[in-house]
Amino acid sequence: QVQLVESGGGLVQTGGSLRLSCQASGVAFTTLSLAWFRQGPGQEREFVAAISWSARTTDYSDSARGRFTISRDDAKNTVYLQMNSLKPEDTAVYYCAGDSSRHFGDRHPASFDFWGQGTQVTVSS
Repeated sequence: QVQLVESGGGLVQTGGSLRLSCQASGVAFTTLSLAWFRQGPGQEREFVAAISWSARTTDYSDSARGRFTISRDDAKNTVYLQMNSLKPEDTAVYYCAGDSSRHFGDRHPASFDFWGQGTQVTVSS
């Protein structure tokens, strides 16, 4: 079974930073493109950032670009999302997602095969 487990969420003040982690098991990690999505209260799940299976390519939403950085450590089967300059509108449950197809660039949630349980990020004013 494929399992993705997120961690690192929490409560932070506006302007603060958090680093989210997502560790994978049950799959060859280097075959996965990986992404972060988020879903706020009463909102649809939206794309945040992605990194290709080769780590040669990254993709960011307009909101994330310049503030967030996605990276991966294949030795630890882990993908990270470094979140800086956090704003209240970043408050959401953040989900890790994996895609085993080796096709990169589709931001729609349906393009991803595997999902974590989510980790809560709350940014206070």
